[in-house]
This record gives sequence, C-alpha cells and structure tokens, in this order.
Amino acid sequence: MHAVIQSGGKQYRVKPGDALRVESLPAEVGASVSFDQVLMVGEGDGARIGTPFVEGARVSATVLAHGRGDKVRIFKLRRRKHYQKSQGHRQGFTELRIEDVIGG
Repeated sequence: MHAVIQSGGKQYRVKPGDALRVESLPAEVGASVSFDQVLMVGEGDGARIGTPFVEGARVSATVLAHGRGDKVRIFKLRRRKHYQKSQGHRQGFTELRIEDVIGG
C-alpha cells in the first residue's frame, strides 16, 4: 500500500519502510508522528483520491534524526555600484521512517 502525504508545503509518495526527509518537525528523535493530510491512498491497481484529503486515512512514522541540509550560497551584485552581498543558508530537515499506511 502506498500514499501521497502533504508535509511542510510539499507532497511525498510513501510506502511502509521508506526513509524520508521532510521539512523540520517539532518532535523528539524516536517519537512517533502521524500525518492526517493524506491526498491519495493506493493498493494494487486501485486508488482513492481525496478532495482534497482522503477521509479516515492516516500515515504513521518514526523520527530517525534531525539535521541541516547542504549550504546554499547567495551572492548579490550591482555592477559599477560597489555593492556586493554574500549570504549562506542551511535548511533544517527531519528524517522519518514510514511505519504504517492506514487507508481509512
């Protein structure tokens, strides 16, 4: 069974046993998290598509780790104006393992 969930403004296709990186979640390592915003649930050839979410569907996962992604360098330049600005950013993430997909 697989599902499409929404987390942090992004959509992910998941199935039990998958490891997944999502936007940072406020949960401790080892804690269980549940996603109620399930957009689609499929098994075999059939699929249930929500409007916008599937009623009663839920995906449970376990938090494996928290971390920060690779550094992205931002450089702004105005030519001939003696203006240069350099900046960096590292986006936080949470790594999950999908435990169960409940079709509802």
